[in-house]
Order: sequence, then C-alpha cells, then structure tokens
Amino acid sequence: MVASVAASAFFPAPSSSSIASCKASRSINESPESLSVRGIVAKPASSSGAVQVKAHAQAPPKVNGTKVSLKVESQINEEAPSAPRTFYNQLPDWSFLFAAVTTIFLAAEKQFTLVDWKPKRPDMLADAFGLGKIMQDGMVFRQNFSIRSYEIGADRTASIETLMNHLQETALNHVRSAGLMGAGFGSTPEMTKRNLIWVVTKMQVLVEQYPSWEDVVQVDTWVAPSGKNGMRRDWHVRDYRTGQTVLRATSVWVMINKQTRRLSKIPDEVRAEIGSYFMDHDPIIDDDGRKLSKLGDDNADYVRTGLNPRWGDLDVNQHVNNVKYIGWILESAPISILESHELAGITMEYRRECGKDSVLQSLAAISSDSCDHGSLDTGFDCQHLLRLESGAEILRARTEWRPKRAHVP
Repeated sequence: MVASVAASAFFPAPSSSSIASCKASRSINESPESLSVRGIVAKPASSSGAVQVKAHAQAPPKVNGTKVSLKVESQINEEAPSAPRTFYNQLPDWSFLFAAVTTIFLAAEKQFTLVDWKPKRPDMLADAFGLGKIMQDGMVFRQNFSIRSYEIGADRTASIETLMNHLQETALNHVRSAGLMGAGFGSTPEMTKRNLIWVVTKMQVLVEQYPSWEDVVQVDTWVAPSGKNGMRRDWHVRDYRTGQTVLRATSVWVMINKQTRRLSKIPDEVRAEIGSYFMDHDPIIDDDGRKLSKLGDDNADYVRTGLNPRWGDLDVNQHVNNVKYIGWILESAPISILESHELAGITMEYRRECGKDSVLQSLAAISSDSCDHGSLDTGFDCQHLLRLESGAEILRARTEWRPKRAHVP
C-alpha cells in the first residue's frame, strides 16, 4: 500500500472522464501509437515538423441560458519530437539528497576515528610530563621527562648528555617556580640588579643505569649552602615506573660579575632571596677527595685537537654550556672503550670559561693501575683535560667506566 501511495504521488491517477474519453478515442479507428500519454489524439507530424494537438477540455458551458462553444487549440512547433516520457525520466532528481547523506556519513566517520577508544595506561597520566611542581614545603622541585627517540644512541639508551640536560632544565625551572627568576637566565631579581650570574665550579655524577626510549625519568632537585659564598645543588633521578635510582649528582656554584667575569661574594640582598630555600641536607654523593691530576703531551694516551664551539653550544650568558664539555671529554676516548664499556661516573672541575672563538684540545689517559685497555674486562678510570690551544686549562675531569650490561630489547 505504501508503494501505491508513493507511486500515486509521482504519477497522478486519471479521472473516470479521462478514461471514458480514452476509450472513445480508441473506438474511432485510432491505433494505440496515435495516442499520447494522457489519452489525447495526436495527429501525425506535417512536413514542416509541426504537430497540432486539439483537445476538448470540457462540455460547452452556458452563459445566460445560451450555449457558448469553447475550443482550446494548442499548436506546438518543434524542430524534433521530444523524448518520450517514461517511468525512468519521471523519477525525481535524487542526486542532492544522496550528496547530503554522503557528506553527513563521512563527517560522522571522521569524528568517530578521532575518538581514542583505548584505555589510558597508568604511565600515561596527563600530569606526568608537566613543568614540574614544588614539594616538601617548597624545598624540593620535581619534574618528569620522557626519553625521546632522538635522545638515544647506538646502545639504545639515553646519552649522558641527555641526562645532564635534564639536570640543568630542572635547576632553571626550580628557580622560576619559586618566583626567583629575574631578567638573567637563572639569576634572581637582586642578582640581575647587580649584574651577577651563577657559574658551576665542580660537578660529580654517578650513573646507576641508563634509561631507554619511552622510559620516563623523575628528577628531584634542591639547594643548600656551600661554604660562605657558594651554593650546592643536588639531583636525584629515578625511574618513574619502578622508582629505581637512575642517577645522582651534586654540584657547587659561585657568583661572578657578568661583565668582569670575576668572582663575587653573595650580597645580603641575594642571600635574603634564596636563603629560605636552602635545605639542611648532606650532599647526595660523598665528595671524592682524590686529586685530579694534570695531563700533558708527555703523559696523555689520546689527544684530540681542533675542537671548535658551535653557535648552538653557547648559552644565554655567551659561554659554552657546561654539558658540552662532557661531549668533548668523550671525543678523546678510543672507540674500543666506547663499544665495550659505559660511563659509570664523572667528576669535573671547571677552571675557566670557553667562548665561541675558542679552539680546544681534549686529552685522555687511562689510570696507571688499570691493565692495558685492549684487554680490559673490568672497570677502570680515565683522566681528562680540556685546554685551549694556548695551553690554558678549561676543565679537569675523571671518568669511571664499567663493562656494558647486556641490553634486553
């Protein structure tokens, strides 16, 4: 019945009078081919191609009792006969409706694919990679870092430079989160007024394990006084998921004048700013009291020359970032050591700054109590020296090495 109603909407049913007229027309020796669709007699086309159609619409009406003849004549002049009206060409144009339905479907499908239906893992919390937060009554700053694919090396683990950059980042974010960031990079407002900046003089790092790609490390850092005019900053790096220690580090910082590059005492105004953030806490690493010996051409096993700072190696204070020094230290280590051993610890003493126009040399020597490095199967120490070509010392260091652990992919 629904189909009948739908068909009647597109094809109106003829009236009873039309059906009777059609039957009468067929009785006057007219063939079915001479009938139009609506039962109107159509004369054959003339030589000129004109088609004349006469149709009596209704019986003659009466006006004031007098019959009036009413004849409707229609003449259609066409050069060619029109296409026959069939069931197909009388269907409505569904293209617009089909296009609208298709557009809605594609839009809904796109929105469906954008929805993440996978459950969130506990280690993918939204706040796991924030800018850090102050903890323990404002004394400790904590920040998490995800190990990126471009931060791992041939061993499929993060490099020591990557971990050192995490230490530096948390130190600066600690100052900013505490509201002590002045115009200088890492300087407090009172330090900025007096043109003072912090510089590191000594750093000691112990690495327990190296994280891999997609691991998350959690870095805690805090500060404490060091002597009369120094500050100590410590770090404790853990695996975010397991809580195991990844790295421990301690460092000593002093103030210098940004223009003269000379040491400065901590002004009382600056001490008032930072004093409330100092913790009464022992260093996270016991001080290594062993003296760092000086290397020279006569006692160095390996020498690398022609090391030039790049523009990207400079920090905002226009001297080489201290993390870059570690890369230069490793430049002098032989490839045989780098392939079989990993850096377990490093102690560095910074002697002077290095600028963009400096040309450096990296010297290294294996400690005398180690066996020949070609057959080393245990841990050993190395002595290092970074110096300018003129001979002025930039940094002294000692590195500790251990055999590489089997990596489980």
